[in-house]
Amino acid sequence: MKTKKLSTMLASAMAMSLVLTACGGSNSGSAPADNAGTGGAAQKKQVSFTIGYATGDPASKQALADSIAAFSKANPHIKITDLSEGGSQAYLDWLKTKDAVNEFPDLVEMRDTQLFADAGKLAELPAELVGLFSDAPKVNGKNYTAPLAGTAPQGIIYSKKAYSDAGVTELPKTYDEFLTIQEKLKAKGMTPITFGGKDIFHWGFWVNKFLMDEVFADDPNWNSKRTKGQVSFTDAGPKKAMESLNELFAKGYVDKGYLSTADNQTASMLVTGKAAQLFSGPWMFGQIAQADPKFEFGWYPVPDRKGRIVVNGLNSQQGWALSTKASQDADKKAAITEFVKFFFSKDQYSKYLKAVNGIPTTKEAVTYDATPQMKAVLDVMGNPKTVKSLQINSFWGENTMPPQWRNWYYKLIQEWLAKGDFSDAYLKKMDAEWDANVKANAAAK
Repeated sequence: MKTKKLSTMLASAMAMSLVLTACGGSNSGSAPADNAGTGGAAQKKQVSFTIGYATGDPASKQALADSIAAFSKANPHIKITDLSEGGSQAYLDWLKTKDAVNEFPDLVEMRDTQLFADAGKLAELPAELVGLFSDAPKVNGKNYTAPLAGTAPQGIIYSKKAYSDAGVTELPKTYDEFLTIQEKLKAKGMTPITFGGKDIFHWGFWVNKFLMDEVFADDPNWNSKRTKGQVSFTDAGPKKAMESLNELFAKGYVDKGYLSTADNQTASMLVTGKAAQLFSGPWMFGQIAQADPKFEFGWYPVPDRKGRIVVNGLNSQQGWALSTKASQDADKKAAITEFVKFFFSKDQYSKYLKAVNGIPTTKEAVTYDATPQMKAVLDVMGNPKTVKSLQINSFWGENTMPPQWRNWYYKLIQEWLAKGDFSDAYLKKMDAEWDANVKANAAAK
């Protein structure tokens, strides 16, 4: 996960500002304590590298911008000559385009690690970086990524006033109780759920919630079985997942303007009372608080139909990755290594995590003052009864989803929601497209 003209313009302006900061030669200010001993920067060899990152929420983009600006100030001999955002198109397609025109970033926020590792585009992470993390998942038996933050769960971010006005006094312990809350909100004339359907990545939130509930929590190897033709989307689990998703829209629980609502508009929808709830992750907390500091809201995970709490919570293969081409330049590789070490240094990383309400991944304990909502997230993640899973697109190895299938899948869902004609025919199309993608990928190798 994932057109947004305004956000793209803002990101471009931010990127240009950062490039000017990095290239402007500002040598004022001293390096943080973690970089003591790096004096004499003006005498160090000048080196530059490029960074590419995925389009996401404003808080994450700003936190990344702040980290880069701090690094540039502390290391004036290292220039970040291009800071590129994935834009409004699918991030995977954007990266493929960058590669095709020989502009693949030197340091890249990698999501489809398996795909690019298999294509020889990624270098192994230097050992000194691998050692920073308590758990750095391997792909093909090698470490390619430095995880920016632990996998954060999605849940319901709700207006406390809306719940109070609708007579909701307890958070749901079962999925049926969750549906009852939607009926109470709707009965009071409220729009229960805002949904950023304009952005393709946002579809993954609810879609994966139900897939994890009905499929992956019980069978994490389902993807490989689908590739081998041993399971089908018409089976009971996947079918129930899609029926549950369809139910939210068919019963009018989701705002009708979802296809024209961007992800970065959902916070405003919530704080202005245009919707009572948003299903998203803790990265939205800061954005909501910024939109209205007095707005009172809470967060909770939605139980599955068995009463379990199943969340997106296992470490994935996503994170900072070094391009193969950049790794062949010793100076560039050293500069990128210094940036990654700086990014995960205790003082700097705590600032990043606080800004994005993130879960730390480093061996060294990193803490920050968490909001009440973030404390609720951390409690869920620390509860041994919580079932942690991965989303359909986050698996790797034999369980890798065909890379081009995901966005096609989300658009297929949009098709039946617009027509209101959900049936097994759509599930059969999922199988057929998956098989066609597998066959095409095999032929391309």
